[in-house]
Amino acid sequence: MRGFIKVMGVLVSLFFGNSSLYAGSAPDFELDGVNEKIKLADYHGSVVYIDFWASWCGPCRKSFPWMNEIKERYSAKGLKIIAINLDANKLDASQFIHEMKPNFDIAFDPSGDVAGRYQVAGMPSAYLIDRNGELHSAHIGFRSKDIPMLEQEISLLLSTSKVEN
Repeated sequence: MRGFIKVMGVLVSLFFGNSSLYAGSAPDFELDGVNEKIKLADYHGSVVYIDFWASWCGPCRKSFPWMNEIKERYSAKGLKIIAINLDANKLDASQFIHEMKPNFDIAFDPSGDVAGRYQVAGMPSAYLIDRNGELHSAHIGFRSKDIPMLEQEISLLLSTSKVEN
């Protein structure tokens, strides 16, 4: 029962803003990527879907094909995806990447520093950021039944967010 209460407390704080993280701008970061550095600031003006994942995560294997699909469908409208790996061993991540063949940006956070700034509470965890760098929503886990809601949020942000200078 204590575990359930702790999890519920984390979910409440994630979704109802008991943390400064959910009060405005998404925490900036610069991480090593597959081919180059990945800097969140370089994505300003785009809607960004950040996904924290690990090679051992079963639901992550289900989310990657979906992320490939939404990248294809929405990239022309301004959607960018950054999948941030949390494996301590980069070889585990490399094998997963080789198998899943992502068409989006991959970054590596083996120390978990960026995950800590985003207060990642489970795997995978996803964050939607609007064109102005403001955090729109956070999602823990990946379930097929959540796909329509996620796509609705993405579509709404792509159609309504304007870049402020």
